[in-house]
Order: sequence, then structure tokens, then C-alpha cells
Amino acid sequence: MSAALGLDGRVAVVTGSGRGLGRAYAIALAAAGAAVVVNDLDEDGARATVQTIADAGGRAVAEIAAVGETEVAEALVGLARSEFGRLDVMCTNAGVLRDRVLWKMSDEDFDLVINTHLRGTFTCARAAAVTMREQGEGGRIIVVGSPAGQRGNFGQTNYAAAKAGIAAFARTWAMELARDAITVNAIVPTAWTAMTASIPAYAPLVERVARGEGLPRAVRQEHAVGFPQDCAGLVVFLASAAAAAITGQCVGIGGDRLSLWSHPAEIAFELREGGWSAEQIAERWTQAFAPAQQSYGIEFAPLDLDAP
Repeated sequence: MSAALGLDGRVAVVTGSGRGLGRAYAIALAAAGAAVVVNDLDEDGARATVQTIADAGGRAVAEIAAVGETEVAEALVGLARSEFGRLDVMCTNAGVLRDRVLWKMSDEDFDLVINTHLRGTFTCARAAAVTMREQGEGGRIIVVGSPAGQRGNFGQTNYAAAKAGIAAFARTWAMELARDAITVNAIVPTAWTAMTASIPAYAPLVERVARGEGLPRAVRQEHAVGFPQDCAGLVVFLASAAAAAITGQCVGIGGDRLSLWSHPAEIAFELREGGWSAEQIAERWTQAFAPAQQSYGIEFAPLDLDAP
């Protein structure tokens, strides 16, 4: 690994790193040289991640807690400082799903997902920003979005709203922390997980993956779905000196695909002196605005799942 990508002497916190994508991020950061605070509500998973890092010669400790509350965020940052002396990277990966269509979603379903994803990202990033500013040596905050937050997704009112908010966090915090040399970026990862395996179109692949045969090229490239370790290189890159000039971005990764997402922007407008009545809007909409209306929802191209 080049010097610009190395993380020797750096300290990272990765929330939700007891399994899946979070575990892949923590292991990759440790392999690049960082000491890692592993966080998860699942104690066995968190301890397993720490052991994997230690077995490879890395340094890691675990904090078993659910993110969301200020006290947990401050405990994570405090553990990084007490065990390793500082904090350089905060990766807010922790998440939970409670999928329901709008008319069946309970208050509890909504609140749990918002508290874990949106509030958990806010409290952890705030605690990290305070410490990084005190240290005066810059830092990296990597928040975790989703295609659902960029496009919307059926049955995911709570999750899509949280992930859209997280993308807005990145753009806002990038401005606020720029003078402190703290970059803030959102990653938009896609990977084969238990949730992905439940998508009906992917049912024929479940046994193939279980046999260790990997995923077809079309899935890895057109759908950007690979395995969690395929997403970890982006986290290492954004945590490194090589990414010092990158901030306020939403960067997608999955399988063989690396992408940069656009920010919301005006795509059509007209001016009318004195403003617009409902009748005037109706008169101009079909010709001036209808052709520019945007698609929505996560779209999957048809795949030949029998292809290599």
C-alpha cells in the first residue's frame, strides 16, 4: 500500500461493525494500519471482529452498545482516545431495518430506524467533530447512505428518509468542517447480504453463493452487487491522505462498480413576472416541465442469471 493510502498511527471508530459491511470496513482499516474501535449491539459479532483484526496483527477494542444516544457516541470517542490516544476516522455504519409500506408502518418501526441511522449518525459525527477540532489535525467522517436514500424504495419510508438525510448531513458538515481540514463524505454501498438475498429476482443465486461460487458478472457490474469486502477499499481510500481534497460527496461502490452520485439540482425553470397562479402553472407544465420529470425508485435491469 502506498504511503498516501496507509493509516499507520491513525485511529478509527466503525459503528455496526460486528458483521457484514461494518466488519469489512473495520478489518480493512486495520489492515491499512489503523487502530479500530469496533462497535455493535451484538457482543459475539463485535468480539469476533476484534479477534479477526488481532489475529492479523492489528489493534482493536470493542464497545457493545446501540448507537443513537449521545452517551454512546461519546463513549465510542472516549474509548478511542483512552485506548489509542486520539481519533482520526469516524465511520457511521450502524443500521437496522423495519420495512413496511406506509399504511402499515408503526410509530415504533419508524422511530427505531430513524434513531439508529439518522440520530446515530448525528450523535457519533458530532462527538467525532468535537474531538477532531480539539486535536487540530483534521480528520475523516465517513457516513453511510444507500440507493434507497438517493432514489426511494418500496416499503422503506423510514430507511429511505434516514439515508436521504445522511446524504444531506455530508454536504452540510463538509461546509461546516472545511476550515478544520475534516472531510465528510457519504458512501453508498451495495453488497450481498441477508436482505439482498431475500430479493425475489436473486433467489436463484442464494445456493450459488452458499457454495462459494461468487456472483455473476452482470450482478456485480449492472446491479453493483458484490460482497462486503468489495466495498471496504472505498472506506480506506476516504480515510487516507489520498482523499484529503474530497469532501461533501456521495460515492457509490458495490461489486465491480465505483460511482459518483449527483447532488439535487434544478433541471428546468421558467420565470413569470409577478409569480404563478395555479392556472398558469397548469398551462406551462406539460410543455416546459413534464419532459424533465424525474424517475424514482431503485431500478434493476433485467439479468441473465445463468451467465458467468
